Amino acid sequence: MTATPLESAERRRAWSFALPALLWTGAFFLVPFLYMAAISLWTRQGRDLVATWTFHNYADFFGKAHLFKGLVVSLEITATVTVISVLLAYPLAWIIAERVPKRWQRFALIMAILPFWTSYVVRSYSWLLVLSKGGVVNQALLWTGIISEPLELSANRTGTIIGFVHFFVMLLTLTVYANLIQLSPNYRRAAADLGANAFQTFRHVILPLTLPGIMVGAFLTFVLCIGDYITPQILGGNNELVLPQVIMLQLGRRADFPMAAALSIVLMVVVTIAYLACARWLKMERT
Repeated sequence: MTATPLESAERRRAWSFALPALLWTGAFFLVPFLYMAAISLWTRQGRDLVATWTFHNYADFFGKAHLFKGLVVSLEITATVTVISVLLAYPLAWIIAERVPKRWQRFALIMAILPFWTSYVVRSYSWLLVLSKGGVVNQALLWTGIISEPLELSANRTGTIIGFVHFFVMLLTLTVYANLIQLSPNYRRAAADLGANAFQTFRHVILPLTLPGIMVGAFLTFVLCIGDYITPQILGGNNELVLPQVIMLQLGRRADFPMAAALSIVLMVVVTIAYLACARWLKMERT
């Protein structure tokens, strides 16, 4: 069916608005990504890169334990951080949305997102001081007699998870809160009229309706956490390397750009799979 002149004009206008964004995305994302994907199929011979067009780097990644372990550690830490952050953020968002008076909710949100106003590096080093053997946490536990020796809370996976959770709880709180404040009180009234108690109302009404906020926050947490280099580098103590650290080692110590590119492609594939999983989960929200 032939488009009318008005429809053609609208299409041209729509493309004129979209074209700058498409050109920007193509120039600064698509082209660099394709170049990185090409380099991942090359090999390094001495100081030179040779366009051999082989999957040798990917075979090495899955065949060498110290490389593949970086992905496993990243997934374990990311999954742990995501679950803990959701479990902590949902009650916090609920309290702000349901128990804090409306005139104080904005102040409560400002206090909740206050850590965002601090430099990411500063936050990580602050947690390093708090969690160290001579830090506030260990000193308080020793003073109360709960422990007799300082706990190993930093320079390990525990420190990395704590640093991540502190940051991502705030992010998840915002996404869940945005869903909670949009819920009409009529949903609760209808559930009560049908004989549902508070727990049943939450399980069958509130939780399903706020699931999009949870999934959006969980996905953002997953993406930012699995690609983070700073927090594991500062709080992890290099005892367990996550995949971004392994990538940086390939660049900084070995100058192996093809292997670093291959690892980066693997990381992007994992993020893409996570996105597809979340999109499929939220399919009912788009229909």
